Amino acid sequence: MSNLSPEWQAMAKLVSQFYAKADAEPFREPVDWQSLGLFDYPQVIKKPMDLGLVKKKVNEGKYKSIHDAADDVRLIWKNCMTYNADGSDFYNLAQTMAKKFEEKFEKLCAQNDVGGYSGEGGIIEEPTIEDKRAFAKCLYKISKEELGKVITDLETKCPKALVKNSAEDEVEINVDNITPVAFREIVDYVNSCGAMGGSGTSGGGGRKKKTNKRART
Repeated sequence: MSNLSPEWQAMAKLVSQFYAKADAEPFREPVDWQSLGLFDYPQVIKKPMDLGLVKKKVNEGKYKSIHDAADDVRLIWKNCMTYNADGSDFYNLAQTMAKKFEEKFEKLCAQNDVGGYSGEGGIIEEPTIEDKRAFAKCLYKISKEELGKVITDLETKCPKALVKNSAEDEVEINVDNITPVAFREIVDYVNSCGAMGGSGTSGGGGRKKKTNKRART
């Protein structure tokens, strides 16, 4: 680890800390779906990921940026929440780990003066108010399934942007709390759904989008 730059040393330490957590036992190695009898796992989870593999790739310098490494860590939590029912022990554990990771990763970036970068290395700018309003409006145009994916992605990439109301089984998206990197990725997905074809925005755009909660099983 001595030949790594300071930010990569910090990233390697962060991944190792999560790997060592007692609660991380289900995420350390690839899911042994055959032994567990989870024969639909390969059909549901298209890109398996585990902390052991991320740790190895970080130490071997396989990632272009620490954001790429963070995306693989997020994929671990996302896979777990995609395969397991909302509210199950594994789902809740992955959700908790995701929140803790984002808090630690945000501090790591601040301490090492690392901004938001795309996979190609370009800096991602803070979205404008107009960008946020256009995004909030387009959430009303996508299907329930597509909205469910947006919520699941936010749960892993930016959990602070979600405010859950368990009593009414609803989740509220606070666009102002979405990080620039997560915002760019979510907007790209919504664009692929064909909901953001228009570039203009009119006044009165709300900051928050309220929607029925979509469970992923």
